[in-house]
Amino acid sequence: MSPRLIPRDIRFYDLFEASGANLAAAAAALRDLVVDYDRLDERIRDIQALEKEGDRIDREIGQRLEDAFVAPFDREDIHQLSVRLDDVVDFVQAVAESLAIYDIKEPTDDCRELARILAAAGDELCEALHRLHKMKGATNHLEKVHELEHRADSVSRAAIGRLFRDKLEPLDVIKWREIYLEQENAIDAAEDAAEAIERMIHKRV
Repeated sequence: MSPRLIPRDIRFYDLFEASGANLAAAAAALRDLVVDYDRLDERIRDIQALEKEGDRIDREIGQRLEDAFVAPFDREDIHQLSVRLDDVVDFVQAVAESLAIYDIKEPTDDCRELARILAAAGDELCEALHRLHKMKGATNHLEKVHELEHRADSVSRAAIGRLFRDKLEPLDVIKWREIYLEQENAIDAAEDAAEAIERMIHKRV
């Protein structure tokens, strides 16, 4: 039988969409946490629950890869996409928990801006994954993820520069530098996920 005639496991698309929606929810929760900065314990618990859900989806994708006779995309690409999506949520949790661990009294404007950028990237990834099944309309959303990552690079560099120029206490410099780097890691992982989607599309068209 021709490979094109072998039924592909379409359940992967539902899992991709679920992972994207979970990621977008986690990124939005972090944005709301740093913007409102109240009920920290409750908000962090919500993000931790989303991280656990992300892990569950990642495991299910892995199990589907083991069980599927024919996957809809290259198996390594599916694995990489699943890992990168899960990485974003892991970094979101790390940022939220760091704010509590470091006893941050009030987020900086740069922290809030990076959280907004990450939430926007999460929304774009979610939209791209929603369109992956039909292989149409995802590209514009993926391009926006790249644009947001470039913007985040500028914000992060400027933020870290300000830590030293503003002559903060050394301990505060260490705390904020770590938080900014965790936020940048989350946004970088979102771009990695976008690149994984782009590879999947390129191999199918």
